[in-house]
Amino acid sequence: MDFKLLAKQYKEEAVELLKKLVQINSILDPTTSSEKTPFGKGINDCLEFFLSTAKQDGFDVLNDEGYAGRVTLKGTSNESIAVLGHLDVVPVDTGWTYPPFSAEIFDNKMYGRGTMDDKGPTVASYIAMKILKEQGIKLTKNVELILGTDEETGWRGLAHYKERYSLPEVGFSPDADWPLINGEKGIMRIVLKGLPSREFKLVGGNIFNAVIGKAKAITKVDLCDEFAEYLSTNNLTGEVDFVNDEYIYTLNGVTAHAMVPENGINAGTHLACFLNKYFNHPTLKFINNCIHLDYNMCKLGMKVTHKVMGIITNNVGIMDFNENETKFTFDIRYPVGFDFDFFKEPFTNILNIYGISYEVVEQKEPHYIDSEDFLVKTLYNSYVKYSGDTKNKPKSIGGGTYARVLKHGVAFGMESPNEASLAHMTDECIDLDKLEEAIAIYCDAIYELGK
Repeated sequence: MDFKLLAKQYKEEAVELLKKLVQINSILDPTTSSEKTPFGKGINDCLEFFLSTAKQDGFDVLNDEGYAGRVTLKGTSNESIAVLGHLDVVPVDTGWTYPPFSAEIFDNKMYGRGTMDDKGPTVASYIAMKILKEQGIKLTKNVELILGTDEETGWRGLAHYKERYSLPEVGFSPDADWPLINGEKGIMRIVLKGLPSREFKLVGGNIFNAVIGKAKAITKVDLCDEFAEYLSTNNLTGEVDFVNDEYIYTLNGVTAHAMVPENGINAGTHLACFLNKYFNHPTLKFINNCIHLDYNMCKLGMKVTHKVMGIITNNVGIMDFNENETKFTFDIRYPVGFDFDFFKEPFTNILNIYGISYEVVEQKEPHYIDSEDFLVKTLYNSYVKYSGDTKNKPKSIGGGTYARVLKHGVAFGMESPNEASLAHMTDECIDLDKLEEAIAIYCDAIYELGK
């Protein structure tokens, strides 16, 4: 079966479906959350539209009370494989060349939040299922495309689904890099709280797993010249406004995925370091002395590396300093071998020096499937067959995908291994020729696993 030719024939349909999905703002929205829309109207609209499309295409569909969806391609047995995608997206910053929910196409690329993480890969997987269905290719196993709605913020949607329906043991998540990800670092999310901040306010970020792209500080002190000097010295941009006898300092950074914080510029920690020069506040000192520009937790004595999974990383994703408390977050991505209990006492002792307490609010253990495993080999062969790339091999990443909820799962595409990641970034986009290629790869992979 020439899946490459079939992918070309279905490319236009895939592009149109992706365009409609990207144009739906599916950021978590508690203001429109309800019993029927647990994560907000936008996410629910996106889920319902996808399921409606699949139903019109003749698939069996299921809506798990707005928490998740399922599209099933029926096989001839009771066994199933899973394809785990998600429809929610991370928030957007300013500075986009094209509006983030316009899905505009320029130079054969579609721009928009979610084009690569994860609507694009999910659409490619769905179109692959549709090709197999419409071409009459019979599979032994069922294929369950499970649509998550809360992957970026807590995985509550998938947890709700797992309580009511069984997950297949084997499958993949079309989320992350080619050729495939057979190792994912553990994820620990921590909320840290310090003493109140009465002389200044500092806010930035709204999600754990993204570098703070813009931060604001409010003071009654005129530091305009000093701020301009800091921006110039650090090759940054920003601005100052004077409103109601207060100075508002805005610092622009560069957002990036929390698994690669070094790829971004954290506006929050930069602004904290600037304020530290002029305000005597222990939390500012902690950020300046122990966190800023130290992505591998060296200054906290928590650096750990693994020969396959790599080095531990940490990102500060949310800051909120006000007259009641100072609060900021850690998003730690750690390899096999990291034992937080071993570091807990010295970590706590350092925090105590600065009057900071902490709470671990989420933790996911590392996930690893051996490179010689049949699933890894099968998917890798499908990738090589249609990409021609034999140089890049399966690898580990700091990101966390739905693959880790499967007993036997990996992440499988579709970011190029030779290009910088666009996930969670300004001007996120997808190359439409790469979308076509991904459809062929997913066709072959699902066929090989399903037969």
